[in-house]
Amino acid sequence: MVVLDLFSGAGGLSEGFFEAGAVFAAHIEADRHACNTLRTRQSYWNLKRKGMEKVYEDYLLKKIDRDTLWEKAELNRNLVINEFIDSSSVERLKKQINNNLKDIKRKKIDVIIGGPPCQAYSVIGRARMGEKVKEDERNYLFRYYVEFLKEFQPKIFVFENVPGLLSAGKGQYLKELQQSIEEAGYHMELKIIVATDLGVLQNRKRVIIIGWNKNIYSEYIYPEMHNKFPGKANVGLLLEDLPFIKDNSKIEGKNKYTKEPNEYLIWSGIREKGFNILTQHETRPTNENDKQIYKIAVREWFEKRKLLKYDELAETNPDLIKHKNTKVFVNRFNVVKPDMEYTHTLVAHIAMDGHYYIHPDIKQNRSISIREAARIQSFPDNFFFEGPRTAIFRQIGNAVPPLMAKTIAKKIKEML
Repeated sequence: MVVLDLFSGAGGLSEGFFEAGAVFAAHIEADRHACNTLRTRQSYWNLKRKGMEKVYEDYLLKKIDRDTLWEKAELNRNLVINEFIDSSSVERLKKQINNNLKDIKRKKIDVIIGGPPCQAYSVIGRARMGEKVKEDERNYLFRYYVEFLKEFQPKIFVFENVPGLLSAGKGQYLKELQQSIEEAGYHMELKIIVATDLGVLQNRKRVIIIGWNKNIYSEYIYPEMHNKFPGKANVGLLLEDLPFIKDNSKIEGKNKYTKEPNEYLIWSGIREKGFNILTQHETRPTNENDKQIYKIAVREWFEKRKLLKYDELAETNPDLIKHKNTKVFVNRFNVVKPDMEYTHTLVAHIAMDGHYYIHPDIKQNRSISIREAARIQSFPDNFFFEGPRTAIFRQIGNAVPPLMAKTIAKKIKEML
């Protein structure tokens, strides 16, 4: 199946379609660091198809640089387009995609996937932006998604976003989206999919809209999607083979894991049996004040099974409080709970601070590392993110979990 990936991010959704054997006509993404991540991942899949994974492993081990990796992988850089989709770029992007189809020797796009940036739809994003959210141009990026549907007439499309899409603008954005999809010639159905139902150990909910081309399908049905780990899993399984690390540190290289991968890591595809190259186990610095709060938060959970509330902390430890308004975001300090079946939703704001994802080991006394965040999102350990640490955390927090995407992609392939 030939896929066009819009608003790609770091490629969490497209990773699932790579797993299902997709060929991509293009990934379009505005963030340059995410685009480099997409190019590196495209290189991985190019090499894997040729049985040349050793080249990719050399890159992970820093034996070759990125340009050499891309060259050896015969990367077609035109397949990842670093552009913001708007009125000034949309026609140019259509032409580039048509040129790409000729390059990959394909006539048509079978599936369009993607979802516009969700900050303007998410409840937290709206709270942070206040009245400015009404003027945010990202509210209407779905119109360009529909533009690509009209131009390329794929058989099926997958549109994903946050549940806040349903209530944003008092429902007017969703109503316009549904109407424009209908006018473009598609049936559509919307469901809220919970990542835990698809094997991800994270309570992440996404709106998944699937649409069918009316000219091709007279009947359609939203696919049933379930993908549960057959054994008993908890969040601790995501952390148990990673080495002890303090804040503001990095551990990478061969033979750095502390044990063989457990059954969940193998089943989910996070760490394949025999894979032994740890990358991006990197932590951010933490000031002494926050370290004290982290310890309190960890003790509150393990000793009392209680979440630390910022307003309560203001009463018991006023010397640790740095923000006057303790009633806003009272759950800003949150511990990863290893004995639970799933963890709380990982958000893009983790790029700004790690308070919302504190490591459960009080001796390490830190927020989670890049690799731990990637695992919570179900990214494979061989997935390498490009860019500085803050940009990488943002890419991970904004992504669709690849394990969730893989289930969706396989169902779409069956339908085709």
